[in-house]
Amino acid sequence: MPSRFFASDNAAPAHPEVLAALARANEGHAVAYGADPWTERATELIRAELGGDSRVFFVFAGTAANVLGLTALTRRYGAVICSADAHIDQDETGAPERHLGVKLIDLPTPDGKLRLEQLPSLLAGRGVEHHVQPDVLALTQSTERGTVYRIEELRALCDWAHREGLRVHVDGARLANAAVSLGVGLGAITRDVGVDALSLGGTKNGLLGAEAVVFFDPAQAEGFRYLRKQGMQLASKHRYLAAQFEALFTGGLWRRSAEHANAMAQRLAASAREVNGVTVTQSVEANGVFARLPDRVIAPLREAFPFYVWRQGTDGTSEVRWMCSWDTTEADVDAFVGRLRELSR
Repeated sequence: MPSRFFASDNAAPAHPEVLAALARANEGHAVAYGADPWTERATELIRAELGGDSRVFFVFAGTAANVLGLTALTRRYGAVICSADAHIDQDETGAPERHLGVKLIDLPTPDGKLRLEQLPSLLAGRGVEHHVQPDVLALTQSTERGTVYRIEELRALCDWAHREGLRVHVDGARLANAAVSLGVGLGAITRDVGVDALSLGGTKNGLLGAEAVVFFDPAQAEGFRYLRKQGMQLASKHRYLAAQFEALFTGGLWRRSAEHANAMAQRLAASAREVNGVTVTQSVEANGVFARLPDRVIAPLREAFPFYVWRQGTDGTSEVRWMCSWDTTEADVDAFVGRLRELSR
């Protein structure tokens, strides 16, 4: 099996600093279900980064973080507005619909980013009992197309949502990569612009199956501890989730890892653009590169370096996705592009 993957940042191993934190947390006994010192410390570190009196709940799956966060924000007859590329719409096997019982209103976008002008018409059925009632505007940052919402875009979307009585949820599986791309802290693209609830990603940034659900208004977190337990996401040995986040938010590890992944994506895109027959199709703003290349190249390239075909073409070319992670090296990128160049001759 190939040792280097460009399919997903989930394929990368856990960061050594995270594994060291887990080893330290593995000494002795600790109170279960989150009443432990690691949870207290990690929560305070995240609050310090995000600002204010944020409520933080650790879980162990990204899909669960999204579904449970949305559960807290929606009514049973509600709807969630999202991009047609969103993870909640494309990659969670209908979990939001099944477990929330709500409708996802998915909108096509060229780059994964919702536009303000797409939204007002979706409220035409308000107050009509035959129609679902939109409750949540769901954003992904960075998007599933590797792009990043700018601060002014986020603020405009949040302002519109709040004026219309909607709440804003952010799937932040790659929030760290977005913050690094914009040169800001995590709070600047969540709490400060008006986001209500956040799925704070850890696994894609070097953790070992650890995510968090964050509410920026304590009132919106009311009852969430029951939802988390009911949703089978309250870890008994909770300290092992918290210890990972403590490591991630100590010494800027979240930023260092994301900076490196983003830099490798920039290197990959710059080199790939020089290869005959390859077209980079999206702005490279985080740690993903989307490109179109000849179909004849794809299979042999994937044998050496696994990656995903994003959209199968009908003209002899297809769009693919290449993801970089905290442990992608310059040598990995150069070897990948070298093989791509050989196959493209």
